[in-house]
Amino acid sequence: MGHIAKGVRGRPRSEAVERSIVEGVLKMIEDGVPLADLSIERIARTAGVGKATIYRRWSGKEELFVDILRGVDGPPPELAGESMRGDLVTLLDHLRRRGVNMRSSALLHNVFAQMKSLPKLWEAYHATVIEPQRRVTLGVLRRGVENGELRADVDIVLANDLFVGPMLVRTVLRSDAPLDEGLAERIVDSVLAGLRPTG
Repeated sequence: MGHIAKGVRGRPRSEAVERSIVEGVLKMIEDGVPLADLSIERIARTAGVGKATIYRRWSGKEELFVDILRGVDGPPPELAGESMRGDLVTLLDHLRRRGVNMRSSALLHNVFAQMKSLPKLWEAYHATVIEPQRRVTLGVLRRGVENGELRADVDIVLANDLFVGPMLVRTVLRSDAPLDEGLAERIVDSVLAGLRPTG
């Protein structure tokens, strides 16, 4: 019993430490410090903690940065699982909202621009955020084939690109393109028109 109470008492302190580390990193990025110059030592100094405190939570700065980006990104969307179309709209709308956040946040825009030239960080982000999302979308498409919502001869990997591609073009390549609320539905319905079973 005493052990549980002790664990509960320790958590707010550890959350406060994590928050000070994350806020320290965000502040340095806002102040224009390049990601490449943010060493664990510098982060620890800014947050007023020892390096060991950071390494207890994260294996290195890539993992720490990805964690911060995930925090800004919000949790992955909950899927209702009732229809392939509904789940695809939910997944694409999550990408749309991320695009909206990116446009309104100079900090996020700056971080993503720098990430492209930091292969280790880009790989960590890809493995931790992009690949799991891709697996979820492929799972939704496979279920669509099983349920008869998608033709059985459809190449699932290509179908994934057809659904996700237009949203990525709007959020990443065309910063002037509108990201209105009905966009996810319009993309899903346009692609489905060609991939649904006929008859």
